[in-house]
Amino acid sequence: MHSRLQLYLWMAVLLMLGLGAAAYKHWELGFPLVPGKTQTVWTVEARIEFEGTDRPVKASLNLPDDTENLVVVESVAASPGYGFELMKSKEHEVRGVWSARQSKDTQTLYYKTNVYRGKGKPPEEPKKKPKPADKPVFTEPKATAANALLEDAYRHSADAETLAIRMIEQLNAEKPEDNVRILLQGIKGRSQKNQLTVELLRSAEIPVRLLRGIELTDIGRRQNLQELIELYNGDQWIAIDPRSGELGLSETFLPWQRGDQWLMQVEGGKDSSLSFSVIANERAGRNVAILLGREEQAGIVDFSLFTLPVEVQNTFSILLLIPIGALVVVILRNLVGIRTSGTFMPILIALAFLQTTLFVGIVLFVVVVGVGLMIRGYLSRLNLLLVPRLAAVLIVVIGLYVALSIIGFKMGLMGVLSVTYFPMIIIAWTIERMSVLWEEEGAREVMIQGGGSLLTAILAHLVMTERHVAYLFFAFPELLFVVLAIILAIGQYTGYRLSELRRFEPLTRY
Repeated sequence: MHSRLQLYLWMAVLLMLGLGAAAYKHWELGFPLVPGKTQTVWTVEARIEFEGTDRPVKASLNLPDDTENLVVVESVAASPGYGFELMKSKEHEVRGVWSARQSKDTQTLYYKTNVYRGKGKPPEEPKKKPKPADKPVFTEPKATAANALLEDAYRHSADAETLAIRMIEQLNAEKPEDNVRILLQGIKGRSQKNQLTVELLRSAEIPVRLLRGIELTDIGRRQNLQELIELYNGDQWIAIDPRSGELGLSETFLPWQRGDQWLMQVEGGKDSSLSFSVIANERAGRNVAILLGREEQAGIVDFSLFTLPVEVQNTFSILLLIPIGALVVVILRNLVGIRTSGTFMPILIALAFLQTTLFVGIVLFVVVVGVGLMIRGYLSRLNLLLVPRLAAVLIVVIGLYVALSIIGFKMGLMGVLSVTYFPMIIIAWTIERMSVLWEEEGAREVMIQGGGSLLTAILAHLVMTERHVAYLFFAFPELLFVVLAIILAIGQYTGYRLSELRRFEPLTRY
């Protein structure tokens, strides 16, 4: 296979790997593309209170379910003196069970959970089609009114969903018909009205059940469960708002209990009550995505930098910036034509600038390298060998840093104190390399390559310290494949550099 074709294939593979993995983490796991983005997280608390009767007590509470838009994680049952277990019913509902051998006086049990936006896993429904419940028995005249209302809804509907919507519209009409008024006699409150709607749908032999949950946009203490109606349309369960007739769950509705099963039960206690409260918090979007990725057992999160200790993560947050600096060097050298002292020297100088402010780093670089060149010039007259000369220059450089740190501290320039992190060996080698270049090529070449290295290091530093760039390559390290593909593409470029256009400009006159 031709080398150019191989290169194109590698570039295509690298681009697909890098962009594909980044797109998966963003769209599927929810990793934000910009730093500082936050996400709303709801803390929902259920509180059970009852009076103990000095007997063994067992309290059960139905627990909330995931939806297609919400994920329930980090659940905690805070109830000292009680054992807590999770139990799954035949209806695929999960219940929390508190138990104790003895209880007296007022007892309080807490269940707290955090709810995140994301693609949750709703409970699995039985594969077998649900059977309609037994038809309710209405007494006259309600039986006649119910039949008339069902006949009207049947004529003005095409399926179970539209029949339910028609019936809800009739029951909620501002000026109800006579049949509706008869059915609503003795009905008090929204809960009883919802139960009447369920009974009417069961009379039409439609599988239907109540769905209770919390609308998370209603934030505050003492929240009440809202009721929806779920009916089976032949393929799946569909939720309907019994007040407006709207289909489907809202994105912020948290289901807590389905069907006719009890929501809470206390054995061995009396005067029990249940209350809910909701608090909304803002959390970093990246932390939320990491948590949900671990909850879903996503391999791309389990085997990522986020599983490492924080100290190691900080180290990699700097190391991942080196390829960005390398890309800047490749662009400036191969496309622009800036001459530098070596290939990686500007990257290392840019990393040194990360330890100081850019201005302090430039001043230190110019002063130390300038003084070092003078000292190295003097040492060359002593006819020292290469290794002793380098060691001597290194000692002189360290001495310069010590002196600059003391003088800067006395002058109130706290930025110079960070020079202890400056790569001494690199600066010493830079001095040696430039001094050899001075002897071979002259001072002009030293100025060109030294100035080019410094300019490249400054530009690389500005790119590496850009907040969005640093965030992207730490949250999406797979983008390094994209950087590698770009560098491979530039490696095939054999055209003119920008700096050469002026050099050959006179040729365009002929």
